[in-house]
Amino acid sequence: MKRALVTLASESRRAHAERQQRFAEIVDPRADRIIVWLDDTTPRPQLSSSAHLIHHAPGVDGLRLASARNAGADAARDRGAELLVFLDADCLPLPDLFTRYEQAAGEPATGLLCGPVSYLAEGTTPDTVAEMPALVAPHPARPDPRSGELSVATAREYDLFWSLSFALTVATWERIGGFDAAFEGYGGEDTDFAYRARAAGIPLHWVGGAHALHQYHATSSPPWQHLDDILRNGHLFAERWGVWPMSGWIDAFAAGGAIRWDGVRWVRTRAG
Repeated sequence: MKRALVTLASESRRAHAERQQRFAEIVDPRADRIIVWLDDTTPRPQLSSSAHLIHHAPGVDGLRLASARNAGADAARDRGAELLVFLDADCLPLPDLFTRYEQAAGEPATGLLCGPVSYLAEGTTPDTVAEMPALVAPHPARPDPRSGELSVATAREYDLFWSLSFALTVATWERIGGFDAAFEGYGGEDTDFAYRARAAGIPLHWVGGAHALHQYHATSSPPWQHLDDILRNGHLFAERWGVWPMSGWIDAFAAGGAIRWDGVRWVRTRAG
């Protein structure tokens, strides 16, 4: 099964993306690699001489993460890929990631495939592939089946899908219809993608052994810098599915006095 790695990258994650591409070429030299560049201008110099680069500039409301993944998938499919593996620029693939995703994609009930991700502490960055297994400590909020095993998600676990590491066949991608390009900026597009997979009867599988390491970078929780994106995309999601996504962040914004419920939707307060 010909497979492709699709990565979204920007200048703010250049160092992470360069390390990812170096590791990916080592652990799976036969995989096609697609980099979708999200900033206004294309990177100079190019991140990887052996990867196919696509420029996907921001939209009116910021980085177009949803449509960028669609552009990457289209390019991979046009280049002959049968299996699409998506990794965010800050994620490093362990040696078995591609193999485990491909094995899972060959199962009779194949669907949307999601592997465990381990978050690295500040100052912890592997220099070689041999160092990676010792750093595996999967995020506890998501299932972590034994290597080589699949766990079928419950209907409620589709909320746990994350787009930083997942895979699916081109046929499954086309059944879902890709990501909804109406989502611009940060938040909501990945949960919407998972919900549409669920609505189409496509199972979500947790894939044991398809490990990735998330490289450290500073974050804020809740992500205040993305407040407007989360409100806009959250309202779009709620109109479609009847519930608001990212509820933990919404609760934190509300507790901080930045937003209020106006009877229809969450909106900024004057303090916000």
